Amino acid sequence: MALPLSILDLAHIGEGETASDSFTASVALAQRAEELGYERIWYAEHHNMDSIASSATSVLIAHVAAHTRTIRLGAGGVMLPNHAPLTIAEQFGTLETLHPGRIDLGLGRAPGSDQQTMRALRRSPAVADAFPQDVLELQGYLAGESRIPGVDATPGKGTNVPLYILGSSLFGAQLAAALGLPYAFASHFAPAALEEAVALYRREFKPSAQLEQPYVMAALNVIAADTTEEAQEQFLSAKRFRVSRFLGRGRTFTPEEADMILESPAGQQLLQMAKYSAVGDPDEVKAYVDRFAEHARADELIVVFSAPDRKAWLRSAELLARAYGL
Repeated sequence: MALPLSILDLAHIGEGETASDSFTASVALAQRAEELGYERIWYAEHHNMDSIASSATSVLIAHVAAHTRTIRLGAGGVMLPNHAPLTIAEQFGTLETLHPGRIDLGLGRAPGSDQQTMRALRRSPAVADAFPQDVLELQGYLAGESRIPGVDATPGKGTNVPLYILGSSLFGAQLAAALGLPYAFASHFAPAALEEAVALYRREFKPSAQLEQPYVMAALNVIAADTTEEAQEQFLSAKRFRVSRFLGRGRTFTPEEADMILESPAGQQLLQMAKYSAVGDPDEVKAYVDRFAEHARADELIVVFSAPDRKAWLRSAELLARAYGL
C-alpha cells in the first residue's frame, strides 16, 4: 500500500517574480494538489530571505485554506523559539476554528534566519534551550490544560491542533520520541543523520494522547518531467539557483560561473544537501520514491518540488501523483 504523499511548499520567489506571484502560485499548487489526492501541504518559517515568501507562516496558511476545501495545511514549521507559545496557540487555534480538521502545526527550534535577523526578531540564541518546555506549554494551551494558571488561548483552547516535531539531528528525534509526537525529518536539505535519527526515534518512542505508535515523515526533492532529459535540465537549473541563493551574497552568476562553483568544495557541499532527489520521468521518479521510503523507514513522504520553472514545478506534482497512484 502506497504511503501518504504530502508537499512542502517553500513559497519560493522566482527570478522576475514578486511575493504576490509566489502566493498566487502556492494557491494554484494547493488547489491542484487537493484535486490530485495529496495528504497535506506545509509552509516553512524563514526570515530575511528574498527568495522565500512564507515568513508569516500562519497568514499564508489562512490564505491558502480560504481557497481550498479539504486538503490539510500547516507549518513545516514554525520556529517556536521566535515566538511566545501562547501567540502560536492563538494563531493556530484561530486557523483550526476557521478550518476544522485541516490544520497541522510542525515545530522547529532553528532560527530560520541568520544572526543579524535573530537580533531583529529580538531573539537570543539561548532561547532554543527552552524549546522542549515551550512545546509542552503550547501543547497545554491547545489541549485546554494550560501550564500557566489563569492563562488560556482563545481561540485555541481545546482545539487539539496536532503537533509535529521537525528536525535534522538527533535532538528532534529524541524530543519527538519522549513526547510521543510525530517526527518529520528534513532530509530534503540535511540528509546526513536521517537513518540514525529515525532509528533513535522509533526505538525510544513513548505513546501519548496524540499518538500510539511512532510516525515518521521524511522529506525529499522531486523533479518529474515527461522525459528524463527535461527533468535533468530542470535539476541543473535548480542546482544553479542554489548557488546564487546560498553562495551569491547578493550577486548572481552566469550558468558557466555557477557550474564552476558547483565543482568547488562549497559547491559539492550544496550538492550533498540535495542528496535525496528523485529526478526523471514518472517511472524513474516513482522507483526512486519507493526506494527512499523504504530507506527512510517512513510512514509518510513529504515532497519538495524543486524545479525553478513554474510550469515544470506544477507538472512535477501532477506527474508524481499519477505515477504514485494517488
